[in-house]
Amino acid sequence: MTHEEHHAAKTLGIGKAIAVLTSGGDAQGMNAAVRAVVRVGIFTGARVFFVHEGYQGLVDGGDQIREATWESVSMMLQLGGTVIGSARCKDFRDREGRLRAAHNLVKHGITNLCVIGGDGSLTGADTFRSEWSDLLNDLQKAGKITAEEATKSSYLNIVGLVGSIDNDFCGTDMTIGTDSALHRIIEIVDAITTTAQSHQRTFVLEVMGRHCGYLALVTSLSCGADWVFIPECPPDDDWEEHLCRRLSETRTRGSRLNIIIVAEGAIDKNGKPITSEDIKNLVVKRLGYDTRVTVLGHVQRGGTPSAFDRILGSRMGVEAVMALLEGTPDTPACVVSLSGNQAVRLPLMECVQVTKDVTTAMNDRKFDEAMKLRGRSFMNNWEVYKLLAHVRPPVSKAPGSTHTVAVMNVGAPAAGMNAAVRSTVRIGLIQGNRVLVVHDGFEGLARGQIEEAGWSYVGGWTGQGGSKLGTKRTLPRKSFEQISANITKFNIQGLVIIGGFEAYTGGLELMEGRKQFDELCIPFVVIPATVSNNVPGSDFSVGADTALNTICTTCDRIKQSAAGTKRRVFIIETMGGYCGYLATMAGLAAGADAAYIFEEPFTIRDLQANVEHLVQKMKTTVKRGLVLRNEKCNENYTTDFIFNLYSEEGKGIFDSRKNVLGHMQQGGSPTPFDRNFATKMGAKAMNWMSGKIKESYRNGRIFANTPDSGCVLGMRKRALVFQPVTELKDQTDFEHRIPKEQWWLKLRPILKILAKYEIDLDTSEHAHLEHITRKRSGETSI
Repeated sequence: MTHEEHHAAKTLGIGKAIAVLTSGGDAQGMNAAVRAVVRVGIFTGARVFFVHEGYQGLVDGGDQIREATWESVSMMLQLGGTVIGSARCKDFRDREGRLRAAHNLVKHGITNLCVIGGDGSLTGADTFRSEWSDLLNDLQKAGKITAEEATKSSYLNIVGLVGSIDNDFCGTDMTIGTDSALHRIIEIVDAITTTAQSHQRTFVLEVMGRHCGYLALVTSLSCGADWVFIPECPPDDDWEEHLCRRLSETRTRGSRLNIIIVAEGAIDKNGKPITSEDIKNLVVKRLGYDTRVTVLGHVQRGGTPSAFDRILGSRMGVEAVMALLEGTPDTPACVVSLSGNQAVRLPLMECVQVTKDVTTAMNDRKFDEAMKLRGRSFMNNWEVYKLLAHVRPPVSKAPGSTHTVAVMNVGAPAAGMNAAVRSTVRIGLIQGNRVLVVHDGFEGLARGQIEEAGWSYVGGWTGQGGSKLGTKRTLPRKSFEQISANITKFNIQGLVIIGGFEAYTGGLELMEGRKQFDELCIPFVVIPATVSNNVPGSDFSVGADTALNTICTTCDRIKQSAAGTKRRVFIIETMGGYCGYLATMAGLAAGADAAYIFEEPFTIRDLQANVEHLVQKMKTTVKRGLVLRNEKCNENYTTDFIFNLYSEEGKGIFDSRKNVLGHMQQGGSPTPFDRNFATKMGAKAMNWMSGKIKESYRNGRIFANTPDSGCVLGMRKRALVFQPVTELKDQTDFEHRIPKEQWWLKLRPILKILAKYEIDLDTSEHAHLEHITRKRSGETSI
């Protein structure tokens, strides 16, 4: 990257003006996006304007269009809803209204519009853009704008960000607000589960989603629901029989409750609505169960945005500014979104078209077509749900077809481990295998702390934090003999290892041990589960999202305290070993002024620059600071050292406080993301395992000695992939227990720009315009 290009980002916006508006239904995380658009816009030298009350403000003009400042978006990050207001607007639907809107934009010299909203809002923006030159001609004829003004504003750039809790927009993996809505739903499901268990009740929960079943589907995966009704896939005609049979089977297996999730737009094969009341009446009439209905309603739109939504909103805001400022009259209006964990730009109208195609397909009762159009990730969720909820475990097993697979946890506890164990065990049983659980990691494997798990053994595990099997950091090498003896004794033919960096190094040791011990020649797969997110071969690990949310909530409270006392700087130490993932992502999500990490070495001069930066900040209206430090970022610049330095240098200007977050970061109930991710990883690992065991079956025994029979299952960019542990060796820094290359380091500049540092924004990583169809073929996304 040349110096000129670096410099270009800082001057890209000079002489340009951007307006940002939120429209349609509100969604948590919209404020994070608005904040990023404003700050990155100002960083590039552009002027940025708030448009209050959505398109209505664009039409009304006047006081509704106000210039934004750096400070005006402070403390917005952790607020739900949209601070600049949103309204459904009739006026903008008429050409007359759009004429007034164009007039207001021209008078302010605004030619770049960032619209945050659902598909309706984005379609409106595209119409506005296509009429732009006609609107200007009319305004000029009417004498409302001068020829010079018309030339200056000759074309309008539009970029959309999808803010919608339904996740109903095609082409985007996750829309802003979806993850937070899932947080609200899961909090309620967890609360209801405890009361339902006390009374042996059946609960019918209705969630939002008039035309899209995403929330309902992910909720049912995340709470292990008995049944889900979604608009895209109506149940078979005899669903009443099937549902009642399913509910009574769950009860006979010893469960004290049933949970049924209904999307508000659920229908049967003939398009007739299936309401939560209908289901309640059915269950009461046929089974006589004590049944309650809870309609969640607008709770789902409320509350603070989750860490994921804040980071998503912030990343999308940055990308939107870049797309606007790089736009030309020929670039189509685009939507910026996330695919896997990559920012992508997609042509707005292509996405809107596919989104409309889904509705058309559903109206024509072509439900398979609608499911396909929703995309790979939606289909995968549905397949896993069907397997876990609808397939009956086989009663009798054909001789020779049963294999024995053992599941274990290794390393430190991480939220979501239990969800992974649950889906691994149940998918194993569905395939007709015998599944064993190992307590206390490799130590338990050596000591024979092993028992067989049935279907109900893992009942209700999805929402439980920590590790119910028990987990240890012990590695296997010292006890190969005992481990080999137990593999023979219990006839273990495959091993699923759920854990952190030790699970990976343990896997490598098992590979080494195969040379001496034939018993170790069995397939194994590692599912990364650690709050540190430091397992090579995966961009994410189970448990990291939960830890991130915990840190975020704490930082919000600390910021609130600092805002009250004024002139106060907090230094917060996070976990992660040598891996700076938690500190960096929490810094982005909580709006930190700096995040010190091992991967980005810093000197005393950097510390000095940070202190000076905070001194300047105290002169503005935002009189507080938040600094994160990863626990092992530097052995000499400890948290105490940094605290002392800040205290001394800040004398008379600000005072400092420190906070070490500690083990609370490993605890807590898993977030919807971790539950869902763990469930899908477990299912995928077990499917792989069955195939590998069959491949390695020779002369009545299992013998697996190839590199690809010992893998890490990881999420890479947009797909779940199996990678041999031996191949990942070169990508690992063993001394510091981290992968040599980490994707999230590219987000560090965003953190600094949003904290008002004059740095170079590396624009080489930018998303190029893609087409929506490409996304469907090729890899399996999660």
